[in-house]
Amino acid sequence: MKAVFAEFTVETRQRIEVVDITEMVERAVRESGVRDGVAVIHLPHATAALVLNEYEAGLVEDMVRLVTEIFRPGADWKHNLVDSNAHAHLASALIGSTRLIPVRGGRLLRGTWQNILLLELDGPRTRRVVVEVLGV
Repeated sequence: MKAVFAEFTVETRQRIEVVDITEMVERAVRESGVRDGVAVIHLPHATAALVLNEYEAGLVEDMVRLVTEIFRPGADWKHNLVDSNAHAHLASALIGSTRLIPVRGGRLLRGTWQNILLLELDGPRTRRVVVEVLGV
């Protein structure tokens, strides 16, 4: 069993946006040399999240709209007394910042329409993406 660590950064441009990071994660898995195992994808941030879903323009807009409607930036959240990003902390806590994806034959085992999406909730920022590939 081996563990291979990779890390890359993503520059976001908007307060709330969806960035497709699938290719960067797939590259990290390929370069790891792991044939069979699991990939752990993690954002070490409290105001961003990871989603596995289709990267289609309408769905991307729907994700941004849903986050905005449910978590309401600028609403009367208590954390906004500290800084004005309570919506981002709440969304990240409920959506999650880590995903596990099986690796088979040196490739991520994901569905046809499943991309790995970074959900920026408090941008623009530089986000770190950590990929740990475990297996043989």
